[in-house]
Amino acid sequence: MSTKKKRTEAPPKELTQSPFAALAGALAEAPPGPAPPSPAPRAAEPARFEPRVVVRREKKGRGGKTITRISGVAAPARADVAAALKRALGCGATIEDDDVVLLGALVDRAADWLEAEGARRVVRAN
Repeated sequence: MSTKKKRTEAPPKELTQSPFAALAGALAEAPPGPAPPSPAPRAAEPARFEPRVVVRREKKGRGGKTITRISGVAAPARADVAAALKRALGCGATIEDDDVVLLGALVDRAADWLEAEGARRVVRAN
């Protein structure tokens, strides 16, 4: 078994000269750099929702389990909306045909979220 040797370090010496002193004067005399590029104009984002979004609760044909079906989400945005709803509401979500299906009775919470995200008209059908 070996024993550890204790190191004795000398206290650090005070610096007498700043290595950055010469740079301070050089930065004041430097010409200004190039202007930052202007942001590129963004293409118009496609609408995520149709003019009317219907949120309804269903139970039929699911063995007594309740789901919330959302109709009126644009096709390119369905997967993104389903993923965002899963995170925001803490539930499962899938896409069936042209609808987003949430697992659970979440009509009010889903409708509130859709309104906050920019859906113009949200119809709650129970």
